[in-house]
Amino acid sequence: MPGSGGVTRNTLRQQIADALRDEVLAGRLPPGTEFTVKQIAEQYEVSATPVREALVDLAAQGLLESATHRGFRVRVYSVADFVGMIEARTLIVDGMFRRLVERGTAPGACEMLVSVRRRAEEARKAARSGSLEVLIGYDLRFWRELSGLVGNTYITEFLHRIRVQCWVFSVPYLQGAPELRTALWDGHNELVEAVTLADADEVRRIVRAYNQHGLDWAAGL
Repeated sequence: MPGSGGVTRNTLRQQIADALRDEVLAGRLPPGTEFTVKQIAEQYEVSATPVREALVDLAAQGLLESATHRGFRVRVYSVADFVGMIEARTLIVDGMFRRLVERGTAPGACEMLVSVRRRAEEARKAARSGSLEVLIGYDLRFWRELSGLVGNTYITEFLHRIRVQCWVFSVPYLQGAPELRTALWDGHNELVEAVTLADADEVRRIVRAYNQHGLDWAAGL
């Protein structure tokens, strides 16, 4: 990521944050990995300032934590943390779908649903083939766009942050799973169809099964 006169510092800051987030989600920067601003700046051939800002942003999102006198480390989440994430995710998703059923979708939802369906299909294919890194990318986009149907950016951003943290916890365990496909949820298509039909009972059933799937998986770790 060499510097460019046409790239602003804020853009560079975001590019670095995105690149490091992808490295964490891919498991190439496992939990507990430590690094300094200088090391990252040298790796991407940029100045220290946007790197420091990017690392502070990732720390605020819960992906990194400050390592006293040593820079930053990838945050290590416990099973209890993960269970807490699912509880928080459950509350926000339940409220989100209740809002969708009661008030309908935001303007432009028809076009958005076309994109959500594409994300759902790709996520399903990746889950069933055991392609973890591909699944993570599509799963995050799927939930971001699905939550976008509500038309409330605070809900969308909050849910996205929790989902990223869930994946940060899960990736190291999933990468070593002997039967990866059985550990991955693939109900994206069914959820989209239930939302499209405004079938509140079916939405609740799918989401409840989804959350229970995560809890059952975590209980076996």
